[in-house]
Amino acid sequence: HGNRSISSKSGSADVLEAAGVNLDMSPEKISKCVEKIGVGFMFAPAHHSAMKHAIGARKDLAVRTIFNVLGPLTNPAKAPHQIMGVYDKNLVEPIANVLKSLGSKHVMVVHSKDGLDEISIADDTYVAELKDGSVTTYTINPAEFGLPLGDLNDIKADDADSSLKLIQQALDGKDGAAKNIIALNSGAAIYVSGMAKSLQAGINTALEILNGGSAHQKLDDFVRESTGC
Repeated sequence: HGNRSISSKSGSADVLEAAGVNLDMSPEKISKCVEKIGVGFMFAPAHHSAMKHAIGARKDLAVRTIFNVLGPLTNPAKAPHQIMGVYDKNLVEPIANVLKSLGSKHVMVVHSKDGLDEISIADDTYVAELKDGSVTTYTINPAEFGLPLGDLNDIKADDADSSLKLIQQALDGKDGAAKNIIALNSGAAIYVSGMAKSLQAGINTALEILNGGSAHQKLDDFVRESTGC
């Protein structure tokens, strides 16, 4: 569930489109992709028609606004297990409690000390974790999971194409900051999904998948299925 770039140089939708993914899938087509290959992408404007009217103003402002929070909170899939990044440390715990009230089961809401709305490879990350009906807050650091501190400059991209290139290299198992930040965040997703008993186990699984090359194959499968399913 994501959108085009609003306050950054490339959004998740921009990168997937550069890879060849069809963004204009109906809910039925997305469901078929999930059932067949385990991957789907919901392009936010296609599922939240009212949000379309705010896109122009958001681009003009070019800063993060409440819409950066409203979008993820209104995930059409109503996923009870998820990772959600927020643009301000002060939103981490409140958003976790909002997700609790919305019926979420196991989620991690994150914001890094260096300003990312995801788990960072360059600094501590603030986390509010909803699990078993309770919200706990803590900080994590890449070193805790056996990963070296990285440099955010190594994962900066000027556009969707250059971002895609970094991602594809990481999916092929190339060592570096891009691979590590993907492992941290996808590992967290594996953990909250219930497929790993701890965050460390989730990260280990993510690294195994990246090193094995199957992650790149999954992206290729998604491109193919999104254009044909």
